[in-house]
Amino acid sequence: MPVSFRLLIAACVLALAGCATLSTPSASVDYIVVRHAEKVMDGTRDPELSNAGLARAESLATLLRSRDVVAAYATDYRRTRDTAAPTAAAHDVSITSYDAEAPAEAVAARLRRSHASGTVLVVGHSNTVPGIVSALCGCEVAPIDESDYGNLFEIRINGDAPPALLQRRY
Repeated sequence: MPVSFRLLIAACVLALAGCATLSTPSASVDYIVVRHAEKVMDGTRDPELSNAGLARAESLATLLRSRDVVAAYATDYRRTRDTAAPTAAAHDVSITSYDAEAPAEAVAARLRRSHASGTVLVVGHSNTVPGIVSALCGCEVAPIDESDYGNLFEIRINGDAPPALLQRRY
């Protein structure tokens, strides 16, 4: 057998072996969970966002502009819907309502059932966000103080790998 023919066969075998080790990338989903932005302290149960809150909601939309946002969730309160609105509008998705009183595990299960890929924005409250994040990542999350705005929790679920949590401020 000529050397060039043996080299060709060896190259083909190596190429096929390389293809055999390639696998289809598993789908990943990123859940971005935030507390609603700053609200007007007007004594009502459903206040609107303050000017600072409106600016923070726009800042969130800017931060997520380059992401593949496939869904936005908010409780049925003006402050959560208004926090999600700029991001939802920028990605042409409607805001899906979820029950603020629902157990965090039920909210997380609904999110996981509904989304296998893309970025999903979830806007909640100081008393609900830590539980939702914990249920999504399977980790402990510290409580959020009532006066604390601007925490952003990103939970990445990539195939069978354990969920990864990144916490930052925005």
